[in-house]
Amino acid sequence: MKQQALPLPPDVRLMNATATVLFAACAALLVAALGWWVLRNPVFAIRGIVVQGDVAHNSVATLRANVLPRLRGNFFTVDLRKTREAFEAVPWVRRAVVQRQFPNRLRVRLQEHEAEAFWGTDSDSALVNTHGEVFVANPGDVDQEDLPHLDGPDGSAAQVLAMYRALKPMMEKLDLGIAQLVLSGRGGWTLTLDSGARVELGRGTDDEVLARSQRFADTLTQVTAKYGRKPEALVTADLRHTDGYAVKLRGVTTKDTGTQRN
Repeated sequence: MKQQALPLPPDVRLMNATATVLFAACAALLVAALGWWVLRNPVFAIRGIVVQGDVAHNSVATLRANVLPRLRGNFFTVDLRKTREAFEAVPWVRRAVVQRQFPNRLRVRLQEHEAEAFWGTDSDSALVNTHGEVFVANPGDVDQEDLPHLDGPDGSAAQVLAMYRALKPMMEKLDLGIAQLVLSGRGGWTLTLDSGARVELGRGTDDEVLARSQRFADTLTQVTAKYGRKPEALVTADLRHTDGYAVKLRGVTTKDTGTQRN
């Protein structure tokens, strides 16, 4: 016959419960002590930063000097998000990926901005990178001295850069470069060439503006040759006409005729 276990006496149950509570309390104290030791132990203080990736415009020493004083905590407690933001606040740094490297280092991989144009007409400190993003940097650090100036309403940098990229090969076929491209708040485009010529591209969708620009680029050589000039003789051009475009050449003012239009 199977025997049934007898219930423990109340004093035994109380003793077991007390022992469990004491054991849990000791474990908690041990964990807390371990945590305090980790937080206070100088072995885990951030001792260095390993920098990888693009550092063409910032030396490793400069990056460390700018970022290390802003770090708070040790290897376990340092805020990686704030550390990343500290790196991305350094001029020319576009993106930073930060990882812990046991026991007391951080590993950072950087991507720098690649400037494609200046942004704004009032200052040379703002630039546009190849992703169409505006950033601020020392213009003296720009590798290329002949970058164009782009400008437009807030948030339009990517659109203006895309228009510049589409117009550039058209003008290069005329042996002309783009010095400035501006998108007004009302949607009008104005192009300034490296020869000093000013071209009003007008308003409309990007495709419409590019179609007018392509017609201009395809026929300007014919128009200027008619008057014994080359495209660099252009002073102004107005592409806002529905049936063609008007040009002013050095010493000559005329309109293109149907024989010059596409």
